[in-house]
Amino acid sequence: MRRLSLLLIIILNLATFTAQADDAPAAKTFTLNTNAFLDEGTLPVLYTCDGKDVSPEFDWTNVPAKTQTFALILVDPTAPGGDFYHWVVYNLPKTTSKLLEGDKLPAGAMAGKNGWNKAQYNGPCPPKGSAHTYIFTLYALDSKLDVPAGADGKTVVSAMQKHILGKVSLTTVFSRWLQ
Repeated sequence: MRRLSLLLIIILNLATFTAQADDAPAAKTFTLNTNAFLDEGTLPVLYTCDGKDVSPEFDWTNVPAKTQTFALILVDPTAPGGDFYHWVVYNLPKTTSKLLEGDKLPAGAMAGKNGWNKAQYNGPCPPKGSAHTYIFTLYALDSKLDVPAGADGKTVVSAMQKHILGKVSLTTVFSRWLQ
């Protein structure tokens, strides 16, 4: 009988602990948002070489604690030569939570060189008759990156590897089948 009582007490304590854990507030998820396109949808022509070639608007929420800077990278992982960088932004101040469409970068932020060797946004421009995948990734970093102004995408991505507190991505596709 004593063992049964002890077992019952243990079970009740575990049930209480489980209920408390279920009632705990859910952790907020680091998010990247845009009204320009749907995640895993088609990128509008406006943001490509066939349109105005302007960067989409983005905002982000629920930033990881201890974030000091952000990096925003647009890469085409389906390019024939491997990762092709279309936009490389780093050292975005921790106070930044939004980039407007085609807007200039905030003070302190750096633009790295893309695959065309330009320190700017150049949107998707796959060869005619093909479709490519594009990934916009926002990284929350624990420090400012110590890389030279105009560093290329590969250099920036390598420099931030030990500083990533969180990352979030939006994926899109653009094709030039009918052009």
